[in-house]
Amino acid sequence: MKTFSLIQLPHHFLCARFFSYTTTRTQLSFPAKVFICQAKSGIDGSLNLKVVSPTLLVAEKEEAKAVLTLFLKKQGSSNAVAARTINKSDLFIDHLVSKLHSKHKSWYLAGRELTTLEIRDALIPYLESLFEEHGDTLVDVVENYPNPPVKDKSEVLVSPSSPVLDSKKLKAVSLVSETDPDGGNLRPHIVYLIELGMDIEQIRSITHRFPAFAYYSLEGKIKPVVEFFLELGVPREHIPTILSKRPQLCGISLSENLKPTMKFLESLGVDEKQWPKLIYRFPALLTYSRQKVMESIDFLHELGLSEENIGKILTRCPNIVSYSVEDNLRPTAKYFRSLGADVGILLFRCPQNFGLSIEANLKPITAFFLERGYTLEEIGTMISRYGALYTFSLTENLIPKWDFFLTTGYPKSELVKFPQYFGYSLEKRIKPRFSIMEKSGVRLLLNQVLSLSSSNFDKALKKKMKKMQDG
Repeated sequence: MKTFSLIQLPHHFLCARFFSYTTTRTQLSFPAKVFICQAKSGIDGSLNLKVVSPTLLVAEKEEAKAVLTLFLKKQGSSNAVAARTINKSDLFIDHLVSKLHSKHKSWYLAGRELTTLEIRDALIPYLESLFEEHGDTLVDVVENYPNPPVKDKSEVLVSPSSPVLDSKKLKAVSLVSETDPDGGNLRPHIVYLIELGMDIEQIRSITHRFPAFAYYSLEGKIKPVVEFFLELGVPREHIPTILSKRPQLCGISLSENLKPTMKFLESLGVDEKQWPKLIYRFPALLTYSRQKVMESIDFLHELGLSEENIGKILTRCPNIVSYSVEDNLRPTAKYFRSLGADVGILLFRCPQNFGLSIEANLKPITAFFLERGYTLEEIGTMISRYGALYTFSLTENLIPKWDFFLTTGYPKSELVKFPQYFGYSLEKRIKPRFSIMEKSGVRLLLNQVLSLSSSNFDKALKKKMKKMQDG
């Protein structure tokens, strides 16, 4: 096993078969492949290991590649540069997969696989934090991971007394736990953040990503923003998460930037009553320029969406403005249009579709239905009727539910009429309902089996049974 210098990425994100870290030397041992995720269990905190299947690993790596590709393109990389970076980033992709295993270790131990959207939601904030830290050099960091690019080989291994990170960043991080010489108290804004529910390590992590955070004054920067959010109705327990996601908010002027931005977004249709939820879900929205927001809005108008519906999209899915129009929104719209779907209606119903990769997410699902005998026209009808269809995982959702559907005796055309079938829980809804229907000896339409409430489902069964008896 080769030993590399840990210069760019924090060691606590690594979840691998073997892991070593020392405080005297800034080095880590990084394995060539990641196969196992560790999870603490037991009173003594010992580690139990669960092997992730090779098939699942391959699928997760492809998902991670798709997320990284979209992220690089969103930051301005061309298709060619993004493709080249992906081809040279095997170790970084392994790291992203290990990040998933570390973040959701309890799920893996319970045999729960992540969906496409869950993978994306787990990785994008992490990639954003790396971009904030490394900026235009992120591509070099990715391609050279875990051995960061350096000018001189002597810089690769450093002595304990040499700074690993930029001196300004080191100083900023050190300020977090610095106390005044007289009372031995932490700096006022650190105390304030701790009282809000943050811990020292969390504040250090934010400062490591965004050093300016250490220098924000309590009364002039942090407290006014926090109190403003609280006045809006943001729950106090959500504040630490919001600040962790977007510490830049504390550096924005309330009167000159933050409030005018909110008024601007409200003029576009954002529901002011939904600000608490919106800020919690996607605080970065308040830091985007008007030009960036209008690029997305103009495209939504181009698709024929009304101002009212655009406002609803911004409220329900504010991260739509983070998608690149030319690299993401337009190509995705073209793809769904090729299936015969009404793109405007689809985007309104399920804007999350437009954050997915065409190659890694959309085309495999289309191929899945084509392989099972559906025509492109039928697939277009299905996605038009149920916008969330393409957001589901093939392995976690579509395949097992399809396999069960084959045992029901219903014709394939029923899924064209009622693609919402794939949105119901297989174990908690689909199987129990079919079991009840089988015992009753009657047969309902697929949508009746699943969409009716329990009481109405019982009524429909009894009505059908009576009809059969009378007949």
